[in-house]
Amino acid sequence: MKLIPIKPEDEIVNECSRSHAPRGNAVKARRAPLLKHTVGAVKTAFQLSAWKRINPILPLALCLLSCQPTAATESKFNDFPPTILWAWERPEDLRFLNPQQVAVAFLAQTLTLTGETIKTNLRQQPLKVSPETKLIAVTRIETDQLPALSKTQQDEIVRLVLNTLTLKNVSALQIDFDAKVSQRGFYGELLTELRAKIPAAMPLSITALASFCLSDPWIKDLPIDEAIPMIFRMGADNHKVKNLLKNGTDFSIPLCQQSYGIATDEPLSMNFAKTRRVYIFKGSAAGWTSADVEKLLLNMPF
Repeated sequence: MKLIPIKPEDEIVNECSRSHAPRGNAVKARRAPLLKHTVGAVKTAFQLSAWKRINPILPLALCLLSCQPTAATESKFNDFPPTILWAWERPEDLRFLNPQQVAVAFLAQTLTLTGETIKTNLRQQPLKVSPETKLIAVTRIETDQLPALSKTQQDEIVRLVLNTLTLKNVSALQIDFDAKVSQRGFYGELLTELRAKIPAAMPLSITALASFCLSDPWIKDLPIDEAIPMIFRMGADNHKVKNLLKNGTDFSIPLCQQSYGIATDEPLSMNFAKTRRVYIFKGSAAGWTSADVEKLLLNMPF
């Protein structure tokens, strides 16, 4: 696999995407204005109600306004802004982002394990960002039928993930793998090998089922810098997890106490620790717009 670095116009693509990327006029780059914000400010019920009316697509951000502070921790992610957008497999023009406020975690590739083989799907859609925007290269791992989970596959996955570092401005790596119980040993060894082969100062994160972060200790000793609790698309655990969080229960695994993963189409009403990073998935087919991001950042207590 060959990943093509960002071109001078700041576009991340691979060779295959040139024939499949949508054509037409490029989205005109815009700079979102710097938004004033007050750390620790608590909004009145009237202000929150008014803000909700003018931000109908992002009710999830309301929970961030009533969050409780926690002590900051040393982390390899400390140089990252507090808000990180997930840019999945769709065209995205994010040159309007303020790099001091927002970073981008983009899907770089999807790897599917089938028997002894690995099927590699590179990102097919263009992603445009400014040179100053911090990027996290995400590798999604899926399984089909009965994967061998062999050492050969492990080594190949590590090689493919390392290839994403050739993309310009990549400052961190993220693995998205919903590992089953029988796959946890393989996953742990994979992460250990990957951690040993990337720069010592480079952040390495994974996505994690929120239920793992509440009661399942299997991830607590993984050689990673954070496990992002995915508080959306939780299936059977949805009500249980959200009720626990709403009642003040925090994630018990320290690796899960640095960030949250939320989605724009799943409203939340719970207290969030305001010192944690927030990864946001846009729950619609349309790409991110400057209006979306302005609504997200408006009055956020960061």
